[in-house]
Amino acid sequence: MQESPAISWNELHSELIAFVYPKVKDKATAEDIVQDVFVKVHTKAHQLKEADKASGWIYQITRHAITDYFRKSSKLVDVQHFEGPQVDNYLNDCVANCLKELMKGLPEKYRVALELADLEDLSQYDLAERLEISYPGARSRVQRARKMLRDKIEAMYVITTDCYGNIIACDNHPGGCCKKC
Repeated sequence: MQESPAISWNELHSELIAFVYPKVKDKATAEDIVQDVFVKVHTKAHQLKEADKASGWIYQITRHAITDYFRKSSKLVDVQHFEGPQVDNYLNDCVANCLKELMKGLPEKYRVALELADLEDLSQYDLAERLEISYPGARSRVQRARKMLRDKIEAMYVITTDCYGNIIACDNHPGGCCKKC
C-alpha cells in the first residue's frame, strides 16, 4: 500500500526543518528556506531521473538553499550598525566605478557572467541555469572574469587597503584611466 503524498511531504517537511534549523538558528528562517526548497522541488521535479534518489536530491537542494541564504544575508549587513571609526567611502566608490568601467572591456561571456553573479547577486547555480551551462562552467566563468578584472586593475592602479578592506590609497600607474582617485 502506498503512503499518502501529504503524509510523506509532512514527514519530509519536519525532517528538513530539523536539518535546516541548527544551521540558521531561527525557526522562521528555517521555515522560509524549506518552503523555497519545496517550490524548487515542485518546479524542477522533471529533472529527477531516478525516483529512488529523490531524498538525496531534495537534501542537495536544501543545502544549496542554505548556502544561498547565507550568501545573501552576508551581503545585506549594514555597516552603519558597527561601531568604529567612520571611513570616507570616496575611494571605495571611485574604485568601484572604475571596476564597472573595466568590466565593459571583458569578453562578453565573462562580462555577462560577472554582472549577473556580482552586480545582480545571482547565485552561481541560478547563473548556470540562466546561461544554460553546467554549474562548474558557470563557477569557472565567474572566477576567470574576476581574475581578468583583477589583472586589469592591478596593471592600472596601486591600491592600498586597511585591515577592513576599505581603500585608503589609490595611485594610478602610468596610463591609468581614473583621474578622480
